[in-house]
Amino acid sequence: MAPPNMSRPKPLAELIDGCIDKALAQQGFAGSDVILSWPDIVGERLARFSQPIKMDWPKRRPGAEGRSDPATLVVRVEGAFAIELQHMAPQVVERVNAFYGWRCVGRLVLKQGPVRRAVPEKAPDLSLTPPERDRVAAATETVADEPLRQALDRLGTAVIATERQARARR
Repeated sequence: MAPPNMSRPKPLAELIDGCIDKALAQQGFAGSDVILSWPDIVGERLARFSQPIKMDWPKRRPGAEGRSDPATLVVRVEGAFAIELQHMAPQVVERVNAFYGWRCVGRLVLKQGPVRRAVPEKAPDLSLTPPERDRVAAATETVADEPLRQALDRLGTAVIATERQARARR
């Protein structure tokens, strides 16, 4: 058992939140959760063409007894998807509020512009050399079920190609 003063390894997600929380707070977000969960909130299709930019919180009025008016969620959206997102605005507001568990967003404001997308990873090269191909064929030749043999062949090809690429990166 480790001594109590030694820290355990932490997941990267825990460390990243601490680094970006200040930047997100400047944009009105309490954390990265709405940004990271945007595809779950609006759906994969709309998430490819939109992204939340900031939450505009209204100024607190004196005597409001701790209650605040809901924020305005500003969303950047590309081209024709602005119309679709505009029609879906009540549902999106409802979904964001359900995500947070309270009425934090009152309306959406859409800003047209380019949306940053993650760069897709290059598909691995699955071509094998003749000796590698023979190795996979020898490993699967005793399997009697043809669909299973084909599936194992594809799996073996992927494993060998991935191992080769990992060795090349070292």
